[in-house]
Amino acid sequence: MAKFKKLLESQRDELVGNAQKTLSGDIHLDPVDFPDEIDAASSEMNLAFQGRLRERERGLIGKIEQALKKIEDGVYGECESCGEQITLKRIEARPVAKLCIDCKAEQEAIERRNA
Repeated sequence: MAKFKKLLESQRDELVGNAQKTLSGDIHLDPVDFPDEIDAASSEMNLAFQGRLRERERGLIGKIEQALKKIEDGVYGECESCGEQITLKRIEARPVAKLCIDCKAEQEAIERRNA
């Protein structure tokens, strides 16, 4: 558990650091800075991409916090659906995993059918 706690805390700290760098940077578009419409559009696309990336990172930070809470509560590694232990291989690959591989596969199959 200590190994995964350290890994999760490290990931969280890195993501928070990235977010702080973005917030401390100059994140605005001034039309005077771009000589033509193509440069402005390219910059706007880049800014939108960075925003989407930060939103995904924010979601991952939430999942990391949930996993850290589970470690604290002594339930880390238990599948939220069936209650079985999630395999070590899966936890190593995805430390924020909430479902065992079988339950995750079933969830994805249901999502594909409903899409």
